[in-house]
Amino acid sequence: MMLLECVILGMIAFLMTGAHCEVTEVLAEAGSQAVLPCKCSSTSPVPSGIIWSKANKGGDYSLQINDVREEDGGLYSCSLECGNQVIENKVMLRIITVSVSPLVPVWGRDASVTCNVTPWPDGAAVQWMLNNSPFVCQSGTTLRTDTPQNVVKERATARLTGNWTCLVRYMWKEGEASASLSVKGIIQPPDDNTKVYAAVGSTVALPCVFSHDLVPSSLIWEKLQPGSRSKPVFSRLPPSFSPSQPSQLPWDKSVSLKEVELKDEGKYRCSGTIQGQRLARNMQLIVAKIDSSSLSKKKDSVTLTCQLSDASEVTDYEWVHVTYDINDTQSVGSIQKGKTLNIDQVSEENWGEWTCGLSGQKSKGFSHNTATVVGLSFLLLVLLLILAQMYKNHQRRKRILQYPALETIVHTISNEREERERSRVKK
Repeated sequence: MMLLECVILGMIAFLMTGAHCEVTEVLAEAGSQAVLPCKCSSTSPVPSGIIWSKANKGGDYSLQINDVREEDGGLYSCSLECGNQVIENKVMLRIITVSVSPLVPVWGRDASVTCNVTPWPDGAAVQWMLNNSPFVCQSGTTLRTDTPQNVVKERATARLTGNWTCLVRYMWKEGEASASLSVKGIIQPPDDNTKVYAAVGSTVALPCVFSHDLVPSSLIWEKLQPGSRSKPVFSRLPPSFSPSQPSQLPWDKSVSLKEVELKDEGKYRCSGTIQGQRLARNMQLIVAKIDSSSLSKKKDSVTLTCQLSDASEVTDYEWVHVTYDINDTQSVGSIQKGKTLNIDQVSEENWGEWTCGLSGQKSKGFSHNTATVVGLSFLLLVLLLILAQMYKNHQRRKRILQYPALETIVHTISNEREERERSRVKK
Protein backbone atom coordinates (compact mmCIF):
# COMPACT_ATOMS: atom_id res chain seq x y z
CA MET A 1 0.00 0.00 0.00
CA MET A 2 2.80 2.37 0.84
CA LEU A 3 4.46 1.62 -2.54
CA LEU A 4 1.27 2.45 -4.44
CA GLU A 5 0.91 5.75 -2.59
CA CYS A 6 4.47 6.68 -3.46
CA VAL A 7 3.86 5.99 -7.15
CA ILE A 8 0.66 8.06 -7.15
CA LEU A 9 2.39 10.96 -5.35
CA GLY A 10 5.26 10.82 -7.85
CA MET A 11 2.89 11.05 -10.84
CA ILE A 12 1.07 13.99 -9.26
CA ALA A 13 4.38 15.77 -8.67
CA PHE A 14 5.39 15.18 -12.31
CA LEU A 15 2.12 16.56 -13.59
CA MET A 16 2.50 19.61 -11.37
CA THR A 17 6.04 20.39 -12.51
CA GLY A 18 5.12 19.48 -16.12
CA ALA A 19 7.11 18.72 -19.22
CA HIS A 20 5.96 21.03 -22.04
CA CYS A 21 6.63 20.02 -25.69
CA GLU A 22 5.87 21.69 -29.03
CA VAL A 23 7.20 21.41 -32.60
CA THR A 24 8.44 24.55 -34.40
CA GLU A 25 9.12 24.67 -38.14
CA VAL A 26 12.27 26.45 -39.39
CA LEU A 27 13.01 26.86 -43.14
CA ALA A 28 16.54 27.92 -44.12
CA GLU A 29 18.53 28.19 -47.35
CA ALA A 30 21.60 26.01 -47.66
CA GLY A 31 24.68 28.06 -46.79
CA SER A 32 22.75 30.54 -44.66
CA GLN A 33 22.41 30.89 -40.88
CA ALA A 34 19.65 29.02 -39.03
CA VAL A 35 18.37 29.92 -35.57
CA LEU A 36 16.61 27.15 -33.65
CA PRO A 37 14.32 28.66 -30.98
CA CYS A 38 14.35 27.32 -27.42
CA LYS A 39 12.60 29.56 -24.89
CA CYS A 40 11.09 29.64 -21.41
CA SER A 41 8.13 31.81 -20.53
CA SER A 42 8.90 35.41 -19.54
CA THR A 43 7.86 34.71 -15.91
CA SER A 44 10.12 31.68 -15.51
CA PRO A 45 13.51 31.99 -13.80
CA VAL A 46 16.77 31.63 -15.73
CA PRO A 47 17.05 27.98 -16.77
CA SER A 48 19.59 25.97 -14.83
CA GLY A 49 20.38 23.68 -17.73
CA ILE A 50 19.99 23.55 -21.54
CA ILE A 51 20.51 20.43 -23.63
CA TRP A 52 20.33 20.38 -27.46
CA SER A 53 20.18 17.09 -29.31
CA LYS A 54 19.35 15.91 -32.81
CA ALA A 55 17.03 12.95 -33.34
CA ASN A 56 18.83 9.66 -33.95
CA LYS A 57 22.26 11.26 -33.49
CA GLY A 58 22.48 12.72 -29.97
CA GLY A 59 25.20 15.15 -29.00
CA ASP A 60 25.16 18.86 -28.19
CA TYR A 61 24.30 21.50 -30.82
CA SER A 62 24.51 25.25 -30.82
CA LEU A 63 21.33 27.28 -30.85
CA GLN A 64 22.74 29.04 -33.94
CA ILE A 65 23.97 27.01 -36.90
CA ASN A 66 26.12 28.82 -39.46
CA ASP A 67 26.47 27.72 -43.07
CA VAL A 68 23.78 25.06 -42.83
CA ARG A 69 23.99 22.08 -45.18
CA GLU A 70 21.43 19.60 -46.44
CA GLU A 71 22.56 17.01 -43.91
CA ASP A 72 21.74 19.47 -41.09
CA GLY A 73 18.04 19.14 -41.88
CA GLY A 74 15.98 17.10 -39.43
CA LEU A 75 14.25 17.11 -36.04
CA TYR A 76 16.02 18.79 -33.11
CA SER A 77 14.97 18.85 -29.45
CA CYS A 78 15.80 21.32 -26.70
CA SER A 79 15.28 20.59 -22.99
CA LEU A 80 15.33 23.39 -20.41
CA GLU A 81 14.98 23.24 -16.64
CA CYS A 82 12.98 26.38 -15.91
CA GLY A 83 12.44 26.45 -12.18
CA ASN A 84 10.29 23.48 -11.24
CA GLN A 85 9.42 22.85 -14.90
CA VAL A 86 11.19 20.91 -17.60
CA ILE A 87 10.34 22.42 -21.01
CA GLU A 88 11.12 20.48 -24.16
CA ASN A 89 10.99 22.22 -27.54
CA LYS A 90 11.12 20.29 -30.78
CA VAL A 91 12.37 22.11 -33.88
CA MET A 92 12.12 20.76 -37.44
CA LEU A 93 14.89 22.33 -39.50
CA ARG A 94 14.29 22.08 -43.26
CA ILE A 95 17.05 23.05 -45.69
CA ILE A 96 16.09 24.55 -49.09
CA THR A 97 18.42 24.23 -52.10
CA VAL A 98 18.08 25.23 -55.76
CA SER A 99 20.18 23.43 -58.38
CA VAL A 100 20.60 23.89 -62.14
CA SER A 101 21.33 21.02 -64.53
CA PRO A 102 23.51 21.20 -66.48
CA LEU A 103 25.40 23.98 -64.70
CA VAL A 104 25.62 26.08 -67.89
CA PRO A 105 23.24 24.68 -70.54
CA VAL A 106 23.78 25.25 -74.26
CA TRP A 107 21.17 27.23 -76.13
CA GLY A 108 18.43 24.95 -77.48
CA ARG A 109 19.20 21.98 -75.22
CA ASP A 110 17.14 20.82 -72.23
CA ALA A 111 17.74 22.59 -68.92
CA SER A 112 16.18 21.97 -65.53
CA VAL A 113 15.96 23.94 -62.28
CA THR A 114 15.15 21.91 -59.16
CA CYS A 115 14.03 22.99 -55.69
CA ASN A 116 14.80 20.50 -52.90
CA VAL A 117 13.71 20.68 -49.25
CA THR A 118 15.43 18.35 -46.74
CA PRO A 119 13.41 16.78 -45.23
CA TRP A 120 10.57 17.35 -47.70
CA PRO A 121 7.36 18.62 -46.01
CA ASP A 122 4.21 16.89 -47.21
CA GLY A 123 1.64 19.46 -48.29
CA ALA A 124 4.15 22.25 -48.92
CA ALA A 125 3.50 24.79 -51.70
CA VAL A 126 6.29 25.83 -54.10
CA GLN A 127 6.37 28.97 -56.22
CA TRP A 128 9.07 29.83 -58.77
CA MET A 129 10.34 33.39 -59.32
CA LEU A 130 12.66 34.44 -62.14
CA ASN A 131 14.37 37.80 -61.75
CA ASN A 132 11.91 38.78 -58.97
CA SER A 133 8.82 38.02 -61.07
CA PRO A 134 6.57 34.93 -61.16
CA PHE A 135 7.92 32.50 -63.74
CA VAL A 136 5.72 31.91 -66.78
CA CYS A 137 5.82 28.51 -68.48
CA GLN A 138 6.36 28.13 -72.21
CA SER A 139 2.62 27.53 -72.50
CA GLY A 140 1.98 30.97 -71.00
CA THR A 141 0.50 29.87 -67.66
CA THR A 142 2.06 30.60 -64.29
CA LEU A 143 3.13 27.60 -62.26
CA ARG A 144 0.54 26.73 -59.61
CA THR A 145 1.46 27.46 -56.01
CA ASP A 146 -1.03 25.14 -54.25
CA THR A 147 0.78 21.90 -55.11
CA PRO A 148 4.48 21.03 -54.98
CA GLN A 149 6.07 21.58 -58.37
CA ASN A 150 9.73 21.62 -57.56
CA VAL A 151 11.18 21.07 -61.05
CA VAL A 152 11.14 23.36 -64.09
CA LYS A 153 12.32 21.76 -67.33
CA GLU A 154 12.48 23.67 -70.62
CA ARG A 155 14.73 24.27 -73.60
CA ALA A 156 17.54 26.68 -72.77
CA THR A 157 17.04 30.13 -74.27
CA ALA A 158 17.63 33.70 -73.17
CA ARG A 159 14.27 33.71 -71.37
CA LEU A 160 15.65 31.30 -68.76
CA THR A 161 18.69 33.37 -67.85
CA GLY A 162 18.84 35.20 -64.55
CA ASN A 163 18.22 34.59 -60.85
CA TRP A 164 15.86 31.71 -59.97
CA THR A 165 14.17 31.76 -56.56
CA CYS A 166 12.16 28.92 -55.03
CA LEU A 167 9.57 30.06 -52.46
CA VAL A 168 8.42 27.32 -50.06
CA ARG A 169 5.34 27.78 -47.87
CA TYR A 170 4.48 25.27 -45.13
CA MET A 171 2.59 25.51 -41.84
CA TRP A 172 2.36 29.31 -42.05
CA LYS A 173 6.13 29.44 -42.47
CA GLU A 174 7.94 30.65 -45.58
CA GLY A 175 11.49 30.13 -46.82
CA GLU A 176 13.39 30.60 -50.04
CA ALA A 177 16.58 29.70 -51.87
CA SER A 178 18.10 31.03 -55.09
CA ALA A 179 20.50 30.09 -57.88
CA SER A 180 21.60 31.82 -61.08
CA LEU A 181 21.31 30.36 -64.56
CA SER A 182 23.23 31.39 -67.64
CA VAL A 183 22.97 29.94 -71.14
CA LYS A 184 25.88 29.31 -73.47
CA GLY A 185 25.44 30.43 -77.05
CA ILE A 186 25.68 33.64 -79.07
CA ILE A 187 26.03 36.48 -76.56
CA GLN A 188 26.49 39.32 -79.05
CA PRO A 189 24.16 40.49 -80.36
CA PRO A 190 22.04 39.43 -77.36
CA ASP A 191 18.75 39.46 -79.29
CA ASP A 192 17.59 38.29 -82.69
CA ASN A 193 16.87 40.92 -85.39
CA THR A 194 19.18 43.48 -83.81
CA LYS A 195 19.58 46.64 -85.90
CA VAL A 196 23.04 47.95 -86.74
CA TYR A 197 23.30 51.51 -88.11
CA ALA A 198 26.05 52.83 -90.37
CA ALA A 199 26.55 55.75 -92.74
CA VAL A 200 27.65 55.60 -96.35
CA GLY A 201 31.45 55.59 -96.47
CA SER A 202 31.90 54.61 -92.83
CA THR A 203 33.23 51.38 -91.29
CA VAL A 204 30.80 48.97 -89.66
CA ALA A 205 31.09 45.72 -87.68
CA LEU A 206 28.45 43.01 -87.59
CA PRO A 207 28.81 41.24 -84.22
CA CYS A 208 28.72 37.47 -83.74
CA VAL A 209 30.34 36.53 -80.42
CA PHE A 210 29.85 33.13 -78.79
CA SER A 211 30.20 32.38 -75.08
CA HIS A 212 33.72 32.27 -73.67
CA ASP A 213 35.63 29.13 -74.72
CA LEU A 214 32.74 28.08 -76.97
CA VAL A 215 34.27 27.64 -80.44
CA PRO A 216 31.64 26.93 -83.12
CA SER A 217 32.13 24.61 -86.06
CA SER A 218 30.72 25.02 -89.58
CA LEU A 219 30.39 28.78 -89.12
CA ILE A 220 28.58 30.58 -91.94
CA TRP A 221 27.83 34.26 -92.56
CA GLU A 222 24.96 34.88 -94.99
CA LYS A 223 22.92 37.76 -96.40
CA LEU A 224 19.22 37.66 -97.18
CA GLN A 225 18.70 38.00 -100.91
CA PRO A 226 16.61 41.02 -101.99
CA GLY A 227 12.98 40.24 -102.68
CA SER A 228 12.96 36.99 -100.66
CA ARG A 229 11.50 38.23 -97.37
CA SER A 230 8.31 36.15 -97.63
CA LYS A 231 10.37 33.03 -98.31
CA PRO A 232 13.84 33.88 -96.94
CA VAL A 233 16.72 32.86 -99.17
CA PHE A 234 20.21 33.52 -97.84
CA SER A 235 23.41 33.70 -99.86
CA ARG A 236 27.06 33.76 -98.80
CA LEU A 237 28.47 37.00 -97.43
CA PRO A 238 29.90 39.40 -100.06
CA PRO A 239 33.73 39.32 -100.31
CA SER A 240 33.93 42.95 -99.16
CA PHE A 241 33.38 41.70 -95.57
CA SER A 242 36.30 40.41 -93.52
CA PRO A 243 36.94 39.31 -89.89
CA SER A 244 36.78 42.30 -87.55
CA GLN A 245 40.29 41.64 -86.18
CA PRO A 246 42.86 39.25 -87.63
CA SER A 247 43.92 38.13 -84.11
CA GLN A 248 40.44 38.04 -82.56
CA LEU A 249 39.52 35.30 -80.08
CA PRO A 250 38.32 31.98 -81.58
CA TRP A 251 34.78 32.44 -80.21
CA ASP A 252 34.50 35.94 -81.76
CA LYS A 253 33.20 35.48 -85.31
CA SER A 254 32.29 39.12 -86.00
CA VAL A 255 32.87 40.58 -89.47
CA SER A 256 33.45 44.15 -90.61
CA LEU A 257 33.07 46.28 -93.71
CA LYS A 258 35.62 49.06 -94.29
CA GLU A 259 33.44 51.27 -96.48
CA VAL A 260 29.67 51.00 -96.35
CA GLU A 261 27.62 51.44 -99.53
CA LEU A 262 23.87 51.73 -100.01
CA LYS A 263 23.77 48.23 -101.50
CA ASP A 264 25.07 46.78 -98.22
CA GLU A 265 21.79 47.41 -96.37
CA GLY A 266 19.72 44.36 -95.54
CA LYS A 267 19.46 41.36 -93.23
CA TYR A 268 22.41 39.17 -92.29
CA ARG A 269 22.72 35.87 -90.43
CA CYS A 270 25.57 34.31 -88.47
CA SER A 271 25.27 30.59 -87.63
CA GLY A 272 27.48 27.88 -86.13
CA THR A 273 27.26 24.45 -84.54
CA ILE A 274 27.89 23.90 -80.80
CA GLN A 275 27.71 20.37 -79.37
CA GLY A 276 25.49 19.25 -82.24
CA GLN A 277 23.14 22.22 -81.81
CA ARG A 278 22.85 24.74 -84.66
CA LEU A 279 22.82 28.31 -83.31
CA ALA A 280 22.00 31.38 -85.40
CA ARG A 281 21.53 35.10 -84.93
CA ASN A 282 19.85 37.47 -87.43
CA MET A 283 20.60 41.16 -87.65
CA GLN A 284 19.77 44.07 -89.95
CA LEU A 285 22.21 46.61 -91.34
CA ILE A 286 20.56 50.00 -91.85
CA VAL A 287 22.46 52.43 -94.05
CA ALA A 288 22.05 56.19 -93.67
CA LYS A 289 23.16 59.20 -95.63
CA ILE A 290 22.44 62.92 -95.95
CA ASP A 291 21.11 64.14 -99.28
CA SER A 292 21.52 67.79 -100.22
CA SER A 293 19.59 69.63 -102.90
CA SER A 294 19.34 73.29 -103.91
CA LEU A 295 16.00 75.04 -104.08
CA SER A 296 15.08 76.00 -107.64
CA LYS A 297 14.25 79.62 -106.85
CA LYS A 298 16.95 80.24 -104.24
CA LYS A 299 20.30 78.95 -105.42
CA ASP A 300 21.93 80.19 -102.24
CA SER A 301 19.80 77.84 -100.16
CA VAL A 302 20.19 74.10 -99.71
CA THR A 303 17.90 71.42 -98.31
CA LEU A 304 19.45 68.63 -96.24
CA THR A 305 17.52 65.37 -95.88
CA CYS A 306 18.34 62.58 -93.44
CA GLN A 307 17.77 59.28 -95.32
CA LEU A 308 17.77 55.72 -93.94
CA SER A 309 17.26 52.41 -95.69
CA ASP A 310 14.80 51.53 -92.92
CA ALA A 311 13.27 54.30 -90.82
CA SER A 312 10.48 52.18 -89.32
CA GLU A 313 11.67 52.74 -85.74
CA VAL A 314 12.64 56.39 -86.10
CA THR A 315 10.16 58.87 -84.64
CA ASP A 316 12.24 62.05 -84.31
CA TYR A 317 14.97 63.81 -86.26
CA GLU A 318 17.19 66.52 -84.79
CA TRP A 319 19.70 68.73 -86.58
CA VAL A 320 22.64 70.14 -84.62
CA HIS A 321 24.94 72.87 -85.93
CA VAL A 322 28.66 72.45 -85.06
CA THR A 323 31.24 75.17 -85.71
CA TYR A 324 34.98 75.67 -85.02
CA ASP A 325 36.86 78.86 -84.19
CA ILE A 326 40.40 79.76 -85.24
CA ASN A 327 41.75 77.71 -82.32
CA ASP A 328 39.87 74.68 -83.60
CA THR A 329 37.53 74.76 -80.59
CA GLN A 330 34.18 73.11 -81.20
CA SER A 331 30.90 74.89 -80.47
CA VAL A 332 27.43 73.33 -80.64
CA GLY A 333 24.52 75.49 -81.75
CA SER A 334 20.78 75.20 -81.35
CA ILE A 335 18.79 72.06 -82.19
CA GLN A 336 16.23 72.02 -84.99
CA LYS A 337 13.57 69.34 -85.47
CA GLY A 338 12.53 67.57 -88.66
CA LYS A 339 13.75 65.09 -91.23
CA THR A 340 14.72 67.89 -93.63
CA LEU A 341 16.53 71.15 -92.97
CA ASN A 342 16.64 74.28 -95.14
CA ILE A 343 19.91 76.24 -94.88
CA ASP A 344 20.82 79.65 -96.20
CA GLN A 345 24.38 79.15 -97.46
CA VAL A 346 24.99 82.85 -97.87
CA SER A 347 24.62 83.41 -94.13
CA GLU A 348 27.97 82.92 -92.43
CA GLU A 349 26.27 81.74 -89.25
CA ASN A 350 25.23 78.56 -91.11
CA TRP A 351 28.78 77.61 -92.08
CA GLY A 352 30.21 74.53 -90.42
CA GLU A 353 28.94 71.00 -89.86
CA TRP A 354 25.34 69.86 -89.58
CA THR A 355 24.62 66.70 -87.61
CA CYS A 356 21.47 64.62 -88.01
CA GLY A 357 20.44 62.83 -84.81
CA LEU A 358 17.83 60.06 -84.81
CA SER A 359 15.69 58.76 -81.98
CA GLY A 360 12.82 56.33 -81.84
CA GLN A 361 10.47 54.44 -79.58
CA LYS A 362 9.96 50.70 -79.67
CA SER A 363 7.73 48.31 -77.74
CA LYS A 364 9.46 45.28 -76.28
CA GLY A 365 7.68 42.44 -74.45
CA PHE A 366 8.93 40.93 -71.20
CA SER A 367 6.28 38.23 -70.85
CA HIS A 368 8.95 35.54 -70.70
CA ASN A 369 9.48 36.12 -67.00
CA THR A 370 6.50 38.03 -65.73
CA ALA A 371 2.78 37.43 -65.92
CA THR A 372 1.73 40.94 -64.98
CA VAL A 373 3.76 43.05 -67.41
CA VAL A 374 2.78 42.59 -71.05
CA GLY A 375 5.07 45.18 -72.63
CA LEU A 376 7.36 48.07 -71.83
CA SER A 377 8.43 51.07 -73.89
CA PHE A 378 11.85 52.55 -73.88
CA LEU A 379 13.49 55.40 -75.71
CA LEU A 380 16.13 54.14 -78.09
CA LEU A 381 19.55 55.71 -77.79
CA VAL A 382 20.08 58.52 -80.22
CA LEU A 383 21.55 56.92 -83.32
CA LEU A 384 24.30 59.05 -84.79
CA LEU A 385 25.84 58.12 -88.10
CA ILE A 386 29.19 59.50 -89.28
CA LEU A 387 29.33 60.70 -92.87
CA ALA A 388 32.87 61.55 -93.97
CA GLN A 389 32.09 64.88 -95.65
CA MET A 390 34.26 66.98 -93.35
CA TYR A 391 35.98 70.09 -94.64
CA LYS A 392 38.83 69.70 -92.15
CA ASN A 393 41.54 67.02 -91.92
CA HIS A 394 41.41 63.49 -90.51
CA GLN A 395 42.48 64.67 -87.07
CA ARG A 396 39.29 66.68 -86.65
CA ARG A 397 37.28 63.68 -87.75
CA LYS A 398 38.88 61.71 -84.90
CA ARG A 399 37.57 64.16 -82.32
CA ILE A 400 33.92 63.38 -83.07
CA LEU A 401 32.63 61.50 -80.06
CA GLN A 402 32.02 57.82 -80.70
CA TYR A 403 29.49 55.89 -78.66
CA PRO A 404 28.65 52.14 -78.73
CA ALA A 405 25.13 52.77 -80.05
CA LEU A 406 25.60 56.42 -80.82
CA GLU A 407 27.02 57.68 -84.09
CA THR A 408 26.69 60.87 -86.12
CA ILE A 409 25.60 61.83 -89.63
CA VAL A 410 27.52 64.97 -90.47
CA HIS A 411 27.09 67.30 -93.44
CA THR A 412 29.31 70.31 -94.03
CA ILE A 413 28.68 73.14 -96.43
CA SER A 414 32.16 74.56 -95.94
CA ASN A 415 33.45 72.78 -99.04
CA GLU A 416 30.82 74.50 -101.14
CA ARG A 417 31.64 77.84 -99.51
CA GLU A 418 35.37 77.39 -100.28
CA GLU A 419 34.55 76.52 -103.90
CA ARG A 420 32.56 79.73 -104.24
CA GLU A 421 35.42 81.76 -102.74
CA ARG A 422 37.94 80.20 -105.13
CA SER A 423 35.71 80.90 -108.12
CA ARG A 424 35.37 84.56 -107.06
CA VAL A 425 39.16 84.91 -106.88
CA LYS A 426 39.54 83.52 -110.40
CA LYS A 427 37.04 86.07 -111.69
